[in-house]
Amino acid sequence: MTGLLRVEGLIKSFDGFLAINRVDLQIQAGTLTSIIGPNGAGKTTLINLITGKINPDAGRVYLDEIEITRLPIHERVRKGISRSFQISNIFPRLTVFQNIQLPVLARLGYAAFPLASRDKFSQANAEVEEIMHAVGLWGKKDQPAGVLSHGDQRLLEIGMAIAPRPRLCFLDEPCAGMNPVEHGQVLDLIMHLAQERNLTFVIVEHDMDVVFAVSDRVVVMNKGEILADGTPDMIKQHEGVREIYLGEDVLGYA
Repeated sequence: MTGLLRVEGLIKSFDGFLAINRVDLQIQAGTLTSIIGPNGAGKTTLINLITGKINPDAGRVYLDEIEITRLPIHERVRKGISRSFQISNIFPRLTVFQNIQLPVLARLGYAAFPLASRDKFSQANAEVEEIMHAVGLWGKKDQPAGVLSHGDQRLLEIGMAIAPRPRLCFLDEPCAGMNPVEHGQVLDLIMHLAQERNLTFVIVEHDMDVVFAVSDRVVVMNKGEILADGTPDMIKQHEGVREIYLGEDVLGYA
């Protein structure tokens, strides 16, 4: 495994509140990493800093040892970073096909032709079809995205996140609001995509069943800092992790 992402000394404050405090982090290619922690721990803020939604007050971000700290979002996407969001971020009036078509066209340099007809760009549309099959939505390709079930909307978001052909993909609570059956579908999908597409995933998640089912590595955040970083078995036994989860074992054992 090789180093893919490196974060050094990231700091971010909002109106005097220190949301991220000197965070150092490395992500190895080919690993599936979960970031956990209580509400307000800084998980989503950290993703926003890495993906370019916000800029840090201090610190640096490197991809393949090239600094990207101040690059705009679209440049980071071109370099191989993508993400999904904690709250659904789809285009509800567009069809499922069109939602995935947009990022594919953008990657291929056809951003000036949004909503191109399916006949115009055969390469792009073949990719869209392949992605829709991969995420299990081909049968709903012509439905407006807004009428999909919550679970299908989350699958659509994953499809949109992989459409730019990233090497590193951040998923912010991909199983939020799902029932156990949908959880299983998303878990299977993430593991399949990681293997078949040589994709490195970083997941922010509150569901410990999800975390320990898919993770090679777990990073625990608390109060804007990294409290623990290790294998799932190491994290289960970590005293500090037990403490922030109110004394309960993070996997539910007494």
